[in-house]
Amino acid sequence: MQALFLLVILLLPSEGEAEEIIGGVKAKPHSRPYMAYLEITSREHVSSCGGFLISEQFVLTAAHCKGRKITVTLGAHDLTQKEPTWQKLKVTKQIIHPNYDPHAVLNDIMLLKLQSRVTLNHAVNTVALPTASTFIQPGRMCRAAGWGKTGVTKPTSDILREVKLRIMDENACYCFENYNNYLQLCVGNPWKIRSAYRGDSGGPLLCAGVAQGIVSYGHPNAQPPAVFTRISPYVPWINKVLSSE
Repeated sequence: MQALFLLVILLLPSEGEAEEIIGGVKAKPHSRPYMAYLEITSREHVSSCGGFLISEQFVLTAAHCKGRKITVTLGAHDLTQKEPTWQKLKVTKQIIHPNYDPHAVLNDIMLLKLQSRVTLNHAVNTVALPTASTFIQPGRMCRAAGWGKTGVTKPTSDILREVKLRIMDENACYCFENYNNYLQLCVGNPWKIRSAYRGDSGGPLLCAGVAQGIVSYGHPNAQPPAVFTRISPYVPWINKVLSSE
């Protein structure tokens, strides 16, 4: 338990850093219009996470990306080059899943309500979610995307990057003490140097155009696999929040 707690501390963005992309390639500009860049302020410390737009006023991300204040940027590709496509909005409400357990890192999912509705266009748009009955199986090739480090000791990337990752059998994640295959996905071939890593927790895992997972945590040395929150069990909760807010 102590080892897992230390691992989690290494990956949390508010106190340290979050997950980012290793072994990927630069994404085509605005090819992922649902991608959101989160700037998080906590205890005067500024960190970042990923997220993705699921409606005109809500972004889905990881619960451990919570903070005192969050600003969301949509329509971005290169974070150093502001474009007319950018829509930057404050978060007015952080809705963390009621069963989120920061120690076991279970139910690591959160909805962010934006200060106003966004304008949908070619650079800013929503992504599809799975049905509640979807249970994606091992062997599928999917893609994760985010801004950040391209290596354990390398600096962060200002340009959105993406990486192909395979969904693994749950046995590959038994190294994580609290892994739950019903609530989580085991992602990334351990024989490949491709993974989500520090700086993009909360970003989506896309399988055939549907967001099936959310980057949650992994090994400090970026060795795959990593653990993603499985979205399908939370679809009823997501729909309930969206309809009530």
